[in-house]
Amino acid sequence: MKAVRLSKVGNIENLELTDVPVPQPDRGEVRVRLKASALNHRDLWIVQGLYAKIKLPVTLGSDGAGVVDEVGKDVDRDWLGKEVVINPSLHWGKDLKAQQSGFRILGMPDDGTQAEFTIIPAANIFPKPVHLSFEEAAALPLGGVTGFRALFTQGYLQKGESVLLTGIGGGVAALMLVMALAADARVFVTSGSDNKIKAAMEIGAQGGVNYRRDHWPRALEKMAGSSQIDLVVDSAGGDGFLHLIELVKPGGRIVNFGATAGNPIRLNLRRIFWKQIAIQGTTMGSPTDFYNMLQFFESHKIGPVIDSVAELADFRKVYNRMLEGTHFGKLVLKNS
Repeated sequence: MKAVRLSKVGNIENLELTDVPVPQPDRGEVRVRLKASALNHRDLWIVQGLYAKIKLPVTLGSDGAGVVDEVGKDVDRDWLGKEVVINPSLHWGKDLKAQQSGFRILGMPDDGTQAEFTIIPAANIFPKPVHLSFEEAAALPLGGVTGFRALFTQGYLQKGESVLLTGIGGGVAALMLVMALAADARVFVTSGSDNKIKAAMEIGAQGGVNYRRDHWPRALEKMAGSSQIDLVVDSAGGDGFLHLIELVKPGGRIVNFGATAGNPIRLNLRRIFWKQIAIQGTTMGSPTDFYNMLQFFESHKIGPVIDSVAELADFRKVYNRMLEGTHFGKLVLKNS
């Protein structure tokens, strides 16, 4: 079978589409003939050597959807031929509040979804929402479960509330935009790109500001008006996090799942406790979060924002688009 393999970190040129043996499912596992997969920044960071505990060689990819074509021992054979979406959170554990020590994400160290077939525990496959294509379904897993947990499980977003999504345009943020709008929230966004802010507003965002501009927090305050910001979901951190503490209303919530801009140099604890702000960390999501995320998309009949779809053989073009950072929504690979 064909698979996108990484044998050496450094740059995208080190990725190769190569022939590898078709994997066989072990006890409790299934094999999925993949119809589509999708990229995440995690894939690019692994390629660049910027991810922890990298083990090579590996087939990249955490997101995927396809058809079950083989099952291992102790797996219900009724799964054969079923259209499924893959949950990339492996061995989360029994505690819904946090993952166990053995938790890992599909696509390194385990071979992932940017291939014609993949092996996954049977517990990690879910029926594909019938209203979604394979390409749309493949765009959901990592970003969808991360965003759903951030918004609802950890962020407690309610109808009519105002939510600020930082760094709009990436896969997770674009998925959160769709979900927050479906939940009847007022959505505001930030980005370093005016074009991405415009795209978010065309989808339904109430407003947005460019964080590269002076006095952007004041502009956002004016947009939000007297209702203020109930919830902020952030994946950047850095010194911009200090502005989020000022922007969120007293008694509001901030949920963070990344630190691409690094750690804040300082935190004003007096502002945090006096405003009675709840700051919550989150990452990925439990099997319950994944199930609830799929049900949310199914019940609201919504789909992900997809930037572009390319053939698996054109993977380098897709990786380069992610590297450029100009995309809005998910980048998807399909198998012919």
